[in-house]
Parts: sequence; structure tokens; C-alpha cells
Amino acid sequence: MSNILIINGHQYYPFSEGKLNATLVEKAVSILEAKGHKTRVVTTLEEINVEKELENHQWADIVILQTPVNWMGVTWSFKKYMDEVYTAGMGGALCVGDGRDASAPKKNYGMGGTLTNTKYMMSLTLNAPEEAFNDENEFFDGKSIDDLLFPMHMNFKFFGMKPMETFACFDVMKNADVESDFKRFEAHITKHF
Repeated sequence: MSNILIINGHQYYPFSEGKLNATLVEKAVSILEAKGHKTRVVTTLEEINVEKELENHQWADIVILQTPVNWMGVTWSFKKYMDEVYTAGMGGALCVGDGRDASAPKKNYGMGGTLTNTKYMMSLTLNAPEEAFNDENEFFDGKSIDDLLFPMHMNFKFFGMKPMETFACFDVMKNADVESDFKRFEAHITKHF
């Protein structure tokens, strides 16, 4: 079975307390552990031990990022986590610098990842409705959720990690259908693990 690191990247706001993301993390742990996987959970709003987080990433076969999408990207707390943990990992724990060396200083940027046997899955919650994506007449100009989170895909690729199918709960603030989201999430986890 696999070792799975789950990162809860929720950022607290009075109008968004993090219950949905926390519940999705709990559901993932429950389903995965029932299937025999080992899990570790980190919450980015809590105190972070950089060395422990680097060890968590090296331990993991799969990293699940559970996070809301705030202002077209990840939350401040997860960005802070990346700035501290991922920067510290550039000495070999996650990657060897940026992948380039003196013999070819203009080649192989982003190819120094050391987590080449690790996969990642993004599980996202958004205020935007699903219909805002993949339609050239809507806000995102026909782009997908993965297009919107392209920088996150590149961050994980920088470490040599391979993507799994992204999961998303849409329209969670104005037209939430939490029970349907939970069923879809359980099916998604069951399908991929």
C-alpha cells in the first residue's frame, strides 16, 4: 500500500471557516486507511516544522493538496508553506537546485526533481461554478481548472512529481451541493487509490 501525505491548505476567513476542506481531508483519511494506505496530515495554518515536512514529502508515495482556490490560486497559508518548505528542499530533499549545471547553464531548468516516484493530486474548493470553465464565452475564456492551477502543476513537476486527476468542488459559497460533492469525492478517491 501507499504512503499518502495530505496537505490541508485552507485559509481561515470569518465567512469561510474551513469546514468543507477539513471534512474532505477526514473523508480521504478514512477511505484511504480503510484500504490499507498510511496517511499523514498537515494543516498549513498550524506551526510548520520544515525538516519534518521535507521528511513527509520524501516518505510519501502520493501527496494530496486539499485547498480552496483563492484569487485564482492557492491560499496564503499554503504559499507560505511552499516558500518555507519547498525552498528548503532545493538542496536535494525535493530537488537539486533548479536542475541546471555549469556545463549547460541554459538547459534542463526545472529538471532537478528528486521525487520522481511520487504522484500528486489536487483537490480544490472554489466559489466559481463549474460552468465558468471550459466555455470560451465565460470568465475563464475556455480554460480548465487545471489551466487555472498551471503554476501548481509546475511546482510539483519541479520536484519530478507526476499528476493524478484533479478533483474540484465548485460553487461552494453560493450554490453548494455538499452531499453531491462528498459522493463525487469518495468516488474519485476510490477510483484512483
